[in-house]
Amino acid sequence: MVHRIITQQLLSNLKPCHVTALFGARRTGKTVIMNSLKESLKEKKILLLNGEDHDVSAMLSSQKQELLKSIIAGYDFVFIDEAQSIPNIGINLKIMVDSQRETGFFVTGSASFDLRNQIGEPLTGRSTFYYLYPFCMKEITEEFLPAVQLLPQILIYGTYPQVFTEQNLLDKRRILDGIKNGYLLKDVLQLDNLKDSVFVMNLLRLVAFQIGNDISYNEMANSLKTTVKTVQRYLDILEKSFIIFRINGFSRNLRKEISKSPRFYFWDNGIRNAVISNLNPMELRDDMGRLWENFLISERIKIQTYHQSFSNFYFWRTYDQQEIDLIEENSGRLAAFEIKWGSRKTKPPVGFKKAYPESEYKTITRENFFGFIG
Repeated sequence: MVHRIITQQLLSNLKPCHVTALFGARRTGKTVIMNSLKESLKEKKILLLNGEDHDVSAMLSSQKQELLKSIIAGYDFVFIDEAQSIPNIGINLKIMVDSQRETGFFVTGSASFDLRNQIGEPLTGRSTFYYLYPFCMKEITEEFLPAVQLLPQILIYGTYPQVFTEQNLLDKRRILDGIKNGYLLKDVLQLDNLKDSVFVMNLLRLVAFQIGNDISYNEMANSLKTTVKTVQRYLDILEKSFIIFRINGFSRNLRKEISKSPRFYFWDNGIRNAVISNLNPMELRDDMGRLWENFLISERIKIQTYHQSFSNFYFWRTYDQQEIDLIEENSGRLAAFEIKWGSRKTKPPVGFKKAYPESEYKTITRENFFGFIG
């Protein structure tokens, strides 16, 4: 059993007349956490509902105060799983919160931004949002040596809970393909009534091969024989579905700094490798630098999100080809990180050091990565 960092935060935030929402991709463990919270609150009276149940969805989307009140009356907490499946869930939650003020609510859902907007706008000041990702390394182990030993598995197969806990490699592949083709693709297509799953997968493949490089919307549009607006729209949907995330270029002082083209990364290495149908072991790959960069940057953002550090993340590059993989800005302070699969240490680019002399600079390798992701 892997203990999730966020569980205690969620438990502490549950209170009457308040909605606590947990967002994340399917199969990342939201339902497991919900059941864990229910077990911790076993002295309380809890109503557990699934938004994907047709009858539940119909009742909880009714906007009828008396009906909604009658459903939740007498419960200390109402837990709603897969809340994104309930039409107008935000308005209906507000009606329930207003009519049953001694009751607290906990909801989970995927497709974060749409659901967050639905809940946040009607319940300003009475809702708190959290995010759940595939396992992070610090949830799996607190020690350096076991973390190193797990790298061959994690860099190739990722850390989706069901994939990570499966021992058989063929079953890992089967589960990854099921997540890629079923759960994740289902959310992407449902989010904006999309139909073209082939287009989605082709776009994801382009992103997968561009890890660590600036994205050109024009080049992607030409490759896919579509428009720039369509590419941007689908990339936005893939972000909302917790498959990929973007990092923008950092620019503050220099005219030659590049900031218009973003870089995209996958929240999970296994999904990235499944998208390109390459689950070969490390010794047979030519993309270990990209996998290492994707893993470390996603891990760094996951752990800081869990600990609510509120950092801003960027990459840095100039037109004369100076670059840094990750820039972290927190309370006005800059930390720069160059990520290397090998053990070679690097020096900060001259242009960056000159423009930002007070910044910290560090090379992250297999020898010191554990502190970086912790």
